[in-house]
Amino acid sequence: MSWITEHDITIETGEAFYNPYTTPDRDLTIASLAAFSHSIDRLESYLDAFAATGIRGLRAASELGLDVTLNDWNPDAADLIRRNIASNNLQSHCKVTNENANVLLHQKRFDVVDLDPFGSPAPYLAAASHSAKKMLCITATDTAPLCGAHLNAGIRKYSALPMNNEYHAEIGVRVLMGAITRALAVTDKAVIPLLAYARRHYVRVYARVLKRVSSADKSMNKLGFIAHCPHCGFRTSVTGLAPVMSDRCHICGSRIQAIGPLWLGRLHERTFCESVLSELIDRESDKHTIKLVDTCRNEIDIPTFYDQHRICRTLGIPPVRIDALISKLQDAGFAASRTHFSGTSFKTDAGIRVIAEMLSGEVISSDE
Repeated sequence: MSWITEHDITIETGEAFYNPYTTPDRDLTIASLAAFSHSIDRLESYLDAFAATGIRGLRAASELGLDVTLNDWNPDAADLIRRNIASNNLQSHCKVTNENANVLLHQKRFDVVDLDPFGSPAPYLAAASHSAKKMLCITATDTAPLCGAHLNAGIRKYSALPMNNEYHAEIGVRVLMGAITRALAVTDKAVIPLLAYARRHYVRVYARVLKRVSSADKSMNKLGFIAHCPHCGFRTSVTGLAPVMSDRCHICGSRIQAIGPLWLGRLHERTFCESVLSELIDRESDKHTIKLVDTCRNEIDIPTFYDQHRICRTLGIPPVRIDALISKLQDAGFAASRTHFSGTSFKTDAGIRVIAEMLSGEVISSDE
């Protein structure tokens, strides 16, 4: 028998899955729930549809006072969760269900639905969209299908054509966001992304849910495609589910590849991220998690990013300091920022030719 303590919650792990290295991720969940309650709308009920040991939901009950439902289809896991609830005297805030997640989601509604399954959340998106009243928290660990490494699996699961290129991590986030948008729209609900990111080997989305037909239509209008040239690196985004796109790159003439449909709107809401940052700092959370949210807060709303090292290898030149390149782009009148997806990459509305010209010049120092 193994016992662990996390933020004053003591749990028995038993045979259920528990990853001690994802404590910062649970910190971020608690901070996001708190930020939502404080700055957007009061939350009362929370469902962890794949609860395992129950640690995430127990923390939501203990730290935020939410009415928590902890579900796991495995009866042994459900029994373990009951023991963990009793051990922490949280019976008044927590209940346990032993249901198929889709069945439970179709039967009951919750302010917050949290999906963190093993693998893809795709089989549960329709039911979760039906159940969620105010907020969705969704994790996907099937990054190979999302990012194009397993192309056919990505097409089957997400009804989208991904691509395994230099910005595949962002494609994964946007493909998942697109699938969430379509699932919510079926029930006349809209998605408003609050914080969506790729970290290690998973994607995580925190999004507001609005029950409003006009807003659902606006969300659907944020779907579209990215037209990408694998030869020269040119890319552009085109909104719509059936857009007209040239099949040739206007820079080098190579054949364009289409990526999508996926979400082309913003991934982060700045004021929400600021509220989450405040919550994380107050909880003395992991510095890497704080840096992640801070970087997301300052990312510009441009689909895709550029990998500077890849561009410099093509040009046969050494890379420069990212901050110096960003400043140079901003001085030239372009929007530019770092991105959480990669420490060697940046976002900008400048085209690939402008970027290549700036990197080829000697104006920017390559000294670290």
